[in-house]
Amino acid sequence: MDYADYLRRVPKAELHCHFEGTVRPQTFADLARKHDVALPTDDAERLYDYDSIYEFLKIFAMVSSTLIDQEDFARASYESIEDGVKLGNLKYREMFFSPSLHTKRGIPYKTVVDGLVDGVQQAEKDFGVKCRLIADVYRQDSPAEAREMVEQVLEHRRDELIGLGMDGAEAPDPPEKFVDAYKLAKQGGLRLTSHACEDAPPQNITTCLDVLGCERIDHGYHILEDENVVQRCLDDGIYFTVCPTATAVCYFDPDDYTKHPIRGMVDKGLLVMINSDDPPMFHTDIGSEYVKMVQAAEWGPDKVREFSFNGIDGSWASDDEKRAMRQQFEQELDALDAQLER
Repeated sequence: MDYADYLRRVPKAELHCHFEGTVRPQTFADLARKHDVALPTDDAERLYDYDSIYEFLKIFAMVSSTLIDQEDFARASYESIEDGVKLGNLKYREMFFSPSLHTKRGIPYKTVVDGLVDGVQQAEKDFGVKCRLIADVYRQDSPAEAREMVEQVLEHRRDELIGLGMDGAEAPDPPEKFVDAYKLAKQGGLRLTSHACEDAPPQNITTCLDVLGCERIDHGYHILEDENVVQRCLDDGIYFTVCPTATAVCYFDPDDYTKHPIRGMVDKGLLVMINSDDPPMFHTDIGSEYVKMVQAAEWGPDKVREFSFNGIDGSWASDDEKRAMRQQFEQELDALDAQLER
């Protein structure tokens, strides 16, 4: 097989993927018709066209507005995992969702999380892929709203929900704004992560680690501006869940992945694993993310194997699950290496 095919078929554990950002454009259109939501275009293939993070967030919110019934959430979460399996050999996922985008519209939190769980449970039966959920603080919410969201999560706790994260536009709303929400989540037994240093300084990473108690960092590209923060993350073994395409489109150069900061992060020795973020919204998938980034950086199979294992090691799966995944991944990677054209 050629290298692009190899990269698509590499077994993958994904830790940075937003449920609302995985809704297929046709499903978005179907649900909009179902609930009489007006769309900006009748062409489903053009629904996800935008040039900035702020335009993207508007569409992200519009997609969320079409998710109303429990079965809507179940359908979209099931399809999300199906796409990961078929387009990139997804084996395990920890998936974000943003509760307040739905509860502010009057959708009960229970409807949201129960629908998501219905979908991921059916997907596990059909595809053998386990998916855990991470509730995201939306940065543009107030601290009180974030705390209320965590209270709802803990009150209606599902086994599949294992963590708290944070998303939204980072620059105007720094992480220290949500100390109370993170403290409550930790007291409730949730694992902790956050988007950080995506479009803000390296100090945000330090704040997430030291003030919020985060265990890993989502994105983190501007860490390269501060060698002290780089060294601290190397010393502490912090995992970074990076997303090539979404960030290339919104912040960097979508036409030249050789210049993406992910390459510099890997060169520094940081623990990086590749993810799809909001795949259909950026016309990509988890397989394509590996193809674009790995080939642009000219990384070989050994580095790809490292990324694959980082997905396991950086996950919040149990030790037994990690051992089983590593054994499965090693077997599949050995078989793929034997078929790769040299």
